[in-house]
Amino acid sequence: MRVALEEAQKAYDEKEVPIGAIIVCDGEVIARAHNTREASNQAINHAEILAISEANKKLKSWRLDTCTLYVTIEPCPMCAGAILQSRIDRIVYGASDLKAGAHKSKLNMFEIDFNHKTEVVSGVLEIEAKKMMQDFFKELRK
Repeated sequence: MRVALEEAQKAYDEKEVPIGAIIVCDGEVIARAHNTREASNQAINHAEILAISEANKKLKSWRLDTCTLYVTIEPCPMCAGAILQSRIDRIVYGASDLKAGAHKSKLNMFEIDFNHKTEVVSGVLEIEAKKMMQDFFKELRK
């Protein structure tokens, strides 16, 4: 999760919403990304989507069923869908997203009976992830 927070800091420094994600497979970080929506003008450029894409290329497979995704903030519905579609085995996230979270905050896509189940762990380095988001939006309002 600390590596995902480093990615989130990159987003923060680039004036992007500070969310970072990494994908670990067999104990190795195979992908890392942070939000780039502002710079790319692409609505789908969330950290999770970019990390999944990078991992797909690295493994030469759309299936990431032996991987764990670490992300600083609870995934939104779009990212939860991509996580399920890529068959990621497990996700670990930091802080909840009360406005758009798709694990507990607004809905729970990971409990719906899809053809794949993803284990979810929440609250890992939650204070650090939440503080970075709060600081970012406080600064943005100035």
